Amino acid sequence: MAFFEQHMHPVPKTFLSKYIFSFDHKVIGKQFLWYGIFFLGIGGIMALMIRWALAFPDQAFPIIGQFMFPETGGIIPPDTYAMLFTMHGTIMIFYAITPILIGAFGNFCIPLMIGARDMVFPLLNMLSFWLAIISGLLLVGSLFTPLGAAAGGWTSYPTLSTLIGSPGTGQTLWALAIFVLGVSSTMGAINYITTIIVLRAPGMGYFDMPLTVWGLWLTAILNAIFLPVLGAGVLLLIFDRVFGTQFFLAGAAATSGAGDPVLFQHVFWIFGHPEVYILILPAWGIVSDLLSFFARKPAFGAKATALSMTAVTVLSTLVYGHHMFTTQMSPLLTQSFMTLTMTISIPSAIFFANWLGTIWRGSIRFDSPMLFSLGVVFVFGLGGLTGLYLATVTTDLYLHDTYFVVGHFHYTMAASVLLGGFAAIYFWMPKMFGVMCNETLAKWHFWLTMLGLNGVFMGMMVVGYAGMHRRIYNPFIYEHLQRLIPINEFITWSAILMGLSQIIFVVNFVHTVFFKKEKATQNPWNVGTLEWTIPSPAPNYNFKEIPVVKCGPHEFSNPNLTTGRDFQYQTEELVKA
Repeated sequence: MAFFEQHMHPVPKTFLSKYIFSFDHKVIGKQFLWYGIFFLGIGGIMALMIRWALAFPDQAFPIIGQFMFPETGGIIPPDTYAMLFTMHGTIMIFYAITPILIGAFGNFCIPLMIGARDMVFPLLNMLSFWLAIISGLLLVGSLFTPLGAAAGGWTSYPTLSTLIGSPGTGQTLWALAIFVLGVSSTMGAINYITTIIVLRAPGMGYFDMPLTVWGLWLTAILNAIFLPVLGAGVLLLIFDRVFGTQFFLAGAAATSGAGDPVLFQHVFWIFGHPEVYILILPAWGIVSDLLSFFARKPAFGAKATALSMTAVTVLSTLVYGHHMFTTQMSPLLTQSFMTLTMTISIPSAIFFANWLGTIWRGSIRFDSPMLFSLGVVFVFGLGGLTGLYLATVTTDLYLHDTYFVVGHFHYTMAASVLLGGFAAIYFWMPKMFGVMCNETLAKWHFWLTMLGLNGVFMGMMVVGYAGMHRRIYNPFIYEHLQRLIPINEFITWSAILMGLSQIIFVVNFVHTVFFKKEKATQNPWNVGTLEWTIPSPAPNYNFKEIPVVKCGPHEFSNPNLTTGRDFQYQTEELVKA
């Protein structure tokens, strides 16, 4: 039950209080959504530039190449290439995926799905968004510094990220931007955790929460624990760059008894592997709900799914060392990390099997949110299976730092999370904006994205298995890699197809938000979770009266229903035989 008294916030009277400095979780969620889509576009353009340089290293980048790189005739130069893959990775992980799935849908969905009127700390919520804005400005500003933006990879290992490897101010601004964003996300995490614990509607036990809320809650717990670790690491990196300290200075240990660049790798991956699950847990939760909603049957093993996600959350804190098998780690440690990493596949397999159980013999409705959810099932299956080869020491020694790692990482992170984000956008669009996206365009968006996406990431694993290492400006100066040129060209054309298909989404989204006049019904998907018991879009106060929960979120196809519906709202008594 709710432990805090929930007041109705007064309706904001001015433009600034309503749309800019809003305390309303729904408005802040929309702000994060626009923020994430903006950076998704920037990161996507950078990805296309990277792929063009790999497929056509001696050709000018189309249209904007002549303006951006006049000194090379439009050809992307090597130093810019290093900046592109550094900023692409940083933007996609921290500034696109995180704001869309965690910032936007965490803010928007949690109070609505647990029957609350707002977050428990509205001021903290608003401040977390504006700190994210400051962080984004710092990152974008680094692009315009004299020596350019950060170029040490999205992990920014020393010595590539020290003054020796990156003498300009761009890398310093990168570290500062990540630190500020970490503060913002920690604020949000504290808000999410507390809100879910103290503001759940009366009658809503933890296993009565939708699995979307479970995913966001577990993500917030990991954020609260591990973002300060990353913050400490980048803060020490800033001290090394600005104040001359020697925390990560190579060779310092031999002269002063302190300083080790590998220390940064430990600090980074203690955060970095939980970060994988920080990003994908919301997508897992969303997909677990949507598969049930559109298969029109109860989620198979819903409690087991929640417990499996919890087990993954706990185990994710113990496996970071598998990123460091090639750093001369003790063989005893590598065996421990390998065993723990293999162990994490057990709860992952359980909820994956539950997804299949939910789909099996369901009365499936192939609306766009369901298509994207099924896409997540497919790409996560591929990504999870290929991860086993990287968790095993012997195979990882060969595959480490090849494009196999890039393909695996993008299947589990980029593909799964991106498709999960699109599923969420299409599903909660009527609740956010009161209108529904065009289904025909949404389905074209899905199929073209899936074609391009699999061409890119499967191709990456093929060239990686053939020995092509990542982060090399022109791999084809090596004779044994020249046979991979046709595959790299195929990957790039697939990336172009994937990029162009996002134009369909942008057109559909913008037209729906700004130009569509036909309003959606209150509950267009016929779903029983609490957010669909109130008007669409949700009013300022969410709920006039705090709802009382009487059943779970996945009550479908009960043969004893007499309401004329095939689902029950969570506010209705569970119909039993």
